[in-house]
Amino acid sequence: MASPYFDPEYENLSIRLNPPRVSVDNTSCRDCTLVKVDSLNKPGILLEVVQILSDLDLIITKAYISSDGGWFMDVFHVTDHQGNKITESKTIDYIEKALGPKGQTADGLNTWPGKRVGVHTIGDHSAIELIGRDRPGLLSEISAVLADLHFNVAAAEVWTHNRRIACVLYVNDDTTCRAVDDPARLSAMEEQLKNILRGCDDGEKVAHTSSSMGFTHVDRRLHQMLFADRDYEGGGLATETDSPCTFKSKITVEHCVDKGYSVVNVRCKDRPKLMFDIVCTLTDMQYVVFHATISSDRPYASQYLLKTQRWILPQMIWKRMQ
Repeated sequence: MASPYFDPEYENLSIRLNPPRVSVDNTSCRDCTLVKVDSLNKPGILLEVVQILSDLDLIITKAYISSDGGWFMDVFHVTDHQGNKITESKTIDYIEKALGPKGQTADGLNTWPGKRVGVHTIGDHSAIELIGRDRPGLLSEISAVLADLHFNVAAAEVWTHNRRIACVLYVNDDTTCRAVDDPARLSAMEEQLKNILRGCDDGEKVAHTSSSMGFTHVDRRLHQMLFADRDYEGGGLATETDSPCTFKSKITVEHCVDKGYSVVNVRCKDRPKLMFDIVCTLTDMQYVVFHATISSDRPYASQYLLKTQRWILPQMIWKRMQ
């Protein structure tokens, strides 16, 4: 029995009928640029928008988020790292294209160039993922193994949290400067790297290496790796005596049972990409942000109000924000 035919263009019909509207406004606010996004709502759209603004190294000082009735409406107050408005025409043009109709793809919004993890090879590089227990000298040993096998490290992204390390290495052949496609050579490299990670593992979690699967934003991928590794279970909460910072972070969760959502309030010291990390954490935990009000009084503190569909474990959010 033949399956019914569906026009592949039908899936994108709603987007074509109601394309995203993006506005970069430098006149309404005296000390920042307003980026306004109106679009049909879809899973992960908030993370995609925040990801693009973060990739441009923009500072989000305030944001107002709403996604009721199938429509996504956001206003972001942004500046550069010097606190100035965004006036460069190239940056404004990129924001409008990336967040607008031309930036839409089947897998979501495009990311800023150079911020992707690829499928085994990316042009002239291979992407390798490593995760395991952190310790002094670990990166030096990883580099030594790659050098002995005549791999060149072109770039690397490394994160550590609660004594765990996650990294993505972009490597190629140190002679040809091309991606390595010899299975035996790649297998030998993977086995030696596994031995290094296995040797410093504490037995509670399994260290591993792998080739990156799919095209994923590298910071997003590192979040996924650490969350899958359950990094929030290790270590412990920082105490006031452990931290030189005198400002104590505070996270509270209020359950509105009658309305079917929770209200999450996060108040902590501000830093670059904090909003991106918070939205990544909630997305990894499969929570949906319906409304949010974000304000920052840099460099001292940030205050976030996030409303989500399901109950949230505040301890997990706290540990992942450290």
